[in-house]
Amino acid sequence: MDGLLLNTEDIYTEVSNRILAENGRPILPWSIKAQLQGRPGPMATNIFFEWAQLKISREEFHKRRLELYSELFPSCSPLLGVPEFLETLSTATTPSGLPIEVALATSSETRSFELKTAHLQDLFKYFPKDQQICGDDPRIPHGRGKPAPDIYLAALESINARLRSEGKTEVLPSECLVFEDAVPGIEAGRRGGMRVVWIPHKELRKEFVGKEEEILAGIPLVSGADGEVVEEDRKIGQVGDGWGELRESVVGFDYARYGIQVNK
Repeated sequence: MDGLLLNTEDIYTEVSNRILAENGRPILPWSIKAQLQGRPGPMATNIFFEWAQLKISREEFHKRRLELYSELFPSCSPLLGVPEFLETLSTATTPSGLPIEVALATSSETRSFELKTAHLQDLFKYFPKDQQICGDDPRIPHGRGKPAPDIYLAALESINARLRSEGKTEVLPSECLVFEDAVPGIEAGRRGGMRVVWIPHKELRKEFVGKEEEILAGIPLVSGADGEVVEEDRKIGQVGDGWGELRESVVGFDYARYGIQVNK
């Protein structure tokens, strides 16, 4: 959601830089920002605090950050092409005529999610409430945020639970397409056995010039944080296996490439 559907990644950067400036610290570089994106809030905070070396307490930091979030998030807006993209998916079908199933998987905790989306109900109506998975969802164990695949597997299960209740065929991970802006999120999708579309911020893209194919394959390129569960036998793809696509935005998305039939 953040940085993919909404312009909230720029807000996160602004908030971090305001707090850093207030405490006489340099602005947040994208080399560090890349480690924060897509991760659960507590884990991202640990990475940020270790780098920033702020002299204020974590309690003071959290209070100031919440003040700024409360000020800025209610004015966040959809990124280019997102409303049209979601509208198209809402009426699109598979080659066999079945509707395209959609779910939202965001590392944002529920309180933060509500702050960002309360004024954008027309945009989030495309995601059924029980198919909106936040970072504090109890189905995601502690330490199993992105790049672990759990949040995407939970999102898929939210779809399949409904399909089972309706007596319909379940969706396989290999039939899923994950849209992400964050590198850990792309790895999470690949580890879940899913295809991925990476739409990074232009500044993040600069940090990984020449490494795009490794990222699309899910090869770990971003360091984690203490407490993150990382298996040695991560299930990832192969460089150039065709299961990942790099795009600048959802504008002009090639639906046919993924067997999505657009119904105009």
